[in-house]
Amino acid sequence: MTQFLVLLVVLVIAAVLGYKVISEVPSLLHTPLMSGMNALSGITVVGALVATGAAVAWGHTFLGMVAVVLATVNVVGGFVVTHRMLKMFRSGRGGS
Repeated sequence: MTQFLVLLVVLVIAAVLGYKVISEVPSLLHTPLMSGMNALSGITVVGALVATGAAVAWGHTFLGMVAVVLATVNVVGGFVVTHRMLKMFRSGRGGS
């Protein structure tokens, strides 16, 4: 039970800190920062995979699977936004 409480406290602190950091960034910088952080989001996928592989109980495995799915959605979303951003800067001539 104490391990659960420690993990819950870490989750809450990470959520509050993440919200505070993101809310202080000007909206003009969100897209470039997100494209730069996409590589670090890949590390989150690897961490979720490792945690899921080490899970013993079925509930822990399910939560790990959810973490893998959410982290993967984050990475894919980052690539989609980066692609859109780069498409805005392409010239109308020639390129695809």
